[in-house]
Amino acid sequence: MSLPFRIALFKVVAVAEALSWAGLLVGMYLKHVAGTTEAGVHLFGPLHGGIFVVYVGLVLLLARSLRWGPWVTLAGLAASVPPFATLVFELWAARTGRLDVPASVAEREPEPVG
Repeated sequence: MSLPFRIALFKVVAVAEALSWAGLLVGMYLKHVAGTTEAGVHLFGPLHGGIFVVYVGLVLLLARSLRWGPWVTLAGLAASVPPFATLVFELWAARTGRLDVPASVAEREPEPVG
């Protein structure tokens, strides 16, 4: 899996993690406050858990590949806990160049065909 693909996948998973948080929060509201249904929790609980695990794995993978320091890595991991923080981290990392492919890596990888 190429580094540009891993970076793109990280961006998608960061958004998916935030969306699954939203679904889980709505599900918890419907279950615990409105008392109408548990379906949202049953659907979004496992979905959010799976996306969470993928997000954490991608943070660790990119931290190594992109040579993030310990503070950036910890910030990425901590962003997985509060709702919607993965979006904030992804935007910050992209704006500060922490999701850019290093020139040395870009030179080594062949261009995709097609």
